Amino acid sequence: MTNVGAGNGDRLAVLTQYRMATTEQMHRVIAPSVRIEQTRRRLARLRAEELVDRITLPQAGRTRVWFPTPYGVQLASEWPEMRGHRPSRTVSDPTAVRLKAGHTLTVTALAFLEDARRRGEMCQPLDWLTEVHHPIGSGEAVIPDALLYYKRGPADGDNGAMLRAFVEVDRATMGPERLAAKLPAYERLHRYVPTIPGRRRPSIGQKPELEDWRRHYPLFPRLLFVLDGTGPAGIENRVTALRAAARQLAPSRFLHDVPILAAPLADLLHHSPSAPVWRPVHDPDQRVHWTDSGHRQT
Repeated sequence: MTNVGAGNGDRLAVLTQYRMATTEQMHRVIAPSVRIEQTRRRLARLRAEELVDRITLPQAGRTRVWFPTPYGVQLASEWPEMRGHRPSRTVSDPTAVRLKAGHTLTVTALAFLEDARRRGEMCQPLDWLTEVHHPIGSGEAVIPDALLYYKRGPADGDNGAMLRAFVEVDRATMGPERLAAKLPAYERLHRYVPTIPGRRRPSIGQKPELEDWRRHYPLFPRLLFVLDGTGPAGIENRVTALRAAARQLAPSRFLHDVPILAAPLADLLHHSPSAPVWRPVHDPDQRVHWTDSGHRQT
């Protein structure tokens, strides 16, 4: 098996996690303090070892996009920091890379990562996990575009709160109603208790079975919708659809317990994700910080 050096291993892990990235994006994620030529050399070395490959996009100035090969995915998946996370089946498919190259997931990840660095808080490159599978019964599942881990407070401290968020990046490739239809699926995940064959239902006086998500998270992750690919009118249509979907779910513990926020990607890039640019779907006239905990749904 190829002996991947520490620096190259970081790049392979990030590409497996993020699915694709340009050279500049890899440089900003992994090593913004060194010359970009070093990033280019390390990516070229990984390519020579057949762990990553690249395609050139016909648009966007013929930008080169890197992605891991099947062998690279296999190798990276064996590392301790990647265990328990199943990479997307399309992560090493160059056709899928080309079709998804306009996807703003990596841009969104960079926005959170660089914001944490500026604020001295903790969000590492591998704290952004794509397409984490969450079953909700009947063979169905919720698969957010990304799961974000973010630790507030000084990066070298132990007292900061750990925040988790499901991130849905919408590029306006589906109608507002289809986007809003994701809310009922998350509500199902919030209350889903798996049925174990042969186990009886709890009798009166016994503790009920716990929801499946509690095996993974101490609190249900907040839900962030990042909106892109449309103008102000399109953004409003999508926020309105999300608000309508939330109203149809009320009353619900999910709406009470979980902050559900939406923001245009342009605002995240212009102001930063930590700025008060997020709109609670139950009251979209508000503008809040995504890290706030006091704006619960009603």
